Amino acid sequence: MKEITRRKFIATSTLATGFALAVQPISAQVTATDAKGLVAGAVKIPVKDGEIPAYRAAPATGENFPTVLVIQEIFGVHEHIQDVTRRFAQLGYLAIAPELFFRQGDVTKLSSIDEIRPIVAKVPDSQVLSDLDATVKWAVKSAKGNANKLAITGFCWGGRITWLYAAHNPKVKAGVAWYGRLVGDATELQPKYPIDIASKLTVPILGLYGGKDTGIPLDTVEKMRDRLKSSSSKSEIIVYPDAPHAFFADYRPSYREKDAKDGWKRLLAWFKQNGV
Repeated sequence: MKEITRRKFIATSTLATGFALAVQPISAQVTATDAKGLVAGAVKIPVKDGEIPAYRAAPATGENFPTVLVIQEIFGVHEHIQDVTRRFAQLGYLAIAPELFFRQGDVTKLSSIDEIRPIVAKVPDSQVLSDLDATVKWAVKSAKGNANKLAITGFCWGGRITWLYAAHNPKVKAGVAWYGRLVGDATELQPKYPIDIASKLTVPILGLYGGKDTGIPLDTVEKMRDRLKSSSSKSEIIVYPDAPHAFFADYRPSYREKDAKDGWKRLLAWFKQNGV
């Protein structure tokens, strides 16, 4: 897939509807959160080179909302991620999920993860961090968000970004990283991994990991936990012994209801504990 030129990038910035093609069929236990009482739907975030699409959900009335950045999995901002933003909004948050792959390609229309990986590999961390800065700015300026009550959470690919953005933006009050990769080989586009920023981290991050995650070895989780001890962040890591990767993804066979619900409960408590 060719990279989108700036002119085309602006003109074609739309958001996915439904679930990503690569995750079909959808499991029967999928959660569907009502948008009643919310302002929910696609928005466009001004960024350095145009606009990116995002999904925003917030209470229909009120202002000065605590704000949550919701960071996508490798499958993009499809229905599952949009539903997560509505879950936050029903609890009184302004939640925003920016489409962070869009310049490189629309992964929601690709039929397999093998097609998606080369697209995602082209996404520079610097672009992602800049886009998230722009999303925070938009939230405060245009969506009644509270700049002093900012949190972040992300899943899989977004779990890694959660750690990195918390290191990039110390104004984040709290973060929850769901099974994000912690260790990897540095490249020009992805120069750092969470393990590299752990000791200098100041933002409290709660890491939620699966003991049977075949993609994230437990020894890397323990290395991260050990490295965090030298930081001032008071971050913590929880490992669910029997959980696989993507145990929160209720639309996939990997979903583990008990662990997912416990993780969500811990997330909400973590945000409240840290003033979000």
